Amino acid sequence: MIRIGQTIPDLEVEAYQDDEIRKIRLAGYRGRWLILIFYPADFTFVCPTELEEAANYHDEFRRLGAEIMSVSTDTAFVHKAWHDHSPAIGKIRFPMIADPTGAMCRAFGTLIEEEGLSLRGSFVVDPQGVLRAFEMHDNAIGRSAAELLRKLQAAKFVSEHAGKVCPASWKPGQEPLTPGMDLVGKI
Repeated sequence: MIRIGQTIPDLEVEAYQDDEIRKIRLAGYRGRWLILIFYPADFTFVCPTELEEAANYHDEFRRLGAEIMSVSTDTAFVHKAWHDHSPAIGKIRFPMIADPTGAMCRAFGTLIEEEGLSLRGSFVVDPQGVLRAFEMHDNAIGRSAAELLRKLQAAKFVSEHAGKVCPASWKPGQEPLTPGMDLVGKI
């Protein structure tokens, strides 16, 4: 399983995007931030709420130099059918990765082997392909695209400001911390 600070594997996967099924390589997104949103399955209950929210935030992620990709163990043809029949999923313009063998889910540690489904996992990958943040949820607990965007903003900030760190709930425009310096006079 990939860990924080490690380079993600360069997997070739099939994806549905813009009414087309095509092969993509994760390394093809180097030079940009990458947001991977793993979810259990198409045509379910919580998943469309999360993916629709991600679609609503897609332009904000792109303004920050990031691409979103969703990942499930469904095939690209199932992704297309869901996209064609669900108004919520029809809003998606980012790649919907098909992982029917579970290889990508296994690499990121989200695969529930006995079910052949993924846990809800969110991964923030920097432009060099290094994992900077992730979270995993029980499949009954939905995620927040706004919080994922905040994590991207924080990861971007610390990558662009050496020696600075972001405190809890940090948002752009708020003061970061400087380890060591911010403790002076407080001990």
